[in-house]
Amino acid sequence: MTDRPPIGVLIVEDEPEFLSRFSEAVLGDQQLRLLGAVSTGKAGLALLDAQPPDVLLVDLGLPDISGIELIRHAARHHTACDTLVVTMFADDGHVIGSIEAGATGYLLKDASAARIAAAIHEVRDGGSPISPSIARRVLARFRGGAPPPALAGAPAAASTPAAAPPAEPSPLSERETELLRLVAKGFSFDAVAEVLSISPHTVVTHVKNIYRKLAVHSRGEAVHEARQMGLL
Repeated sequence: MTDRPPIGVLIVEDEPEFLSRFSEAVLGDQQLRLLGAVSTGKAGLALLDAQPPDVLLVDLGLPDISGIELIRHAARHHTACDTLVVTMFADDGHVIGSIEAGATGYLLKDASAARIAAAIHEVRDGGSPISPSIARRVLARFRGGAPPPALAGAPAAASTPAAAPPAEPSPLSERETELLRLVAKGFSFDAVAEVLSISPHTVVTHVKNIYRKLAVHSRGEAVHEARQMGLL
């Protein structure tokens, strides 16, 4: 057991049964701390800004606003926060939309309470927990190269200007940049290894080199710094 402080978790889920189950999963783990459990997106946004959590656990089908809005808000304004989606939506639009918005994990609601708690730890340790059926769809879609469909009912992402090319040569190799792009999309290290046809050990080696070159200490920091530098 480590000496690190408990992981602060904010839950946004509108169905009482699941809100209770997820809350119990957090409360039953001594290394997790429940910061709030709310049933609307607007309440989630307010708590997210008032007391930014380490992990935002969010459903997508909220009664007022899309969970995608919360994911995007957390990614833009609370970069140290990891977002774990737990939802019933398994279609490509919701999955890809969540990952592009900044989600670092995606589980279906059939996940057990123990799996939920384990996934919260996993995202804080640099992983990207994804339900097996979802992982297969993401990998198949990535390999196919087809553009993701529009996310029905969700607000369109604000258009952003293309990142300016870096003023100086990139400190990252072509393979490191390719790997970091996959990590930025929410792929776990194992999934990255499968997509790039390399071993998980090689992935970890590349990640350590990326951290060293960008002077960062986590996946989120690496992605943020690379974007700031125009590398992604």
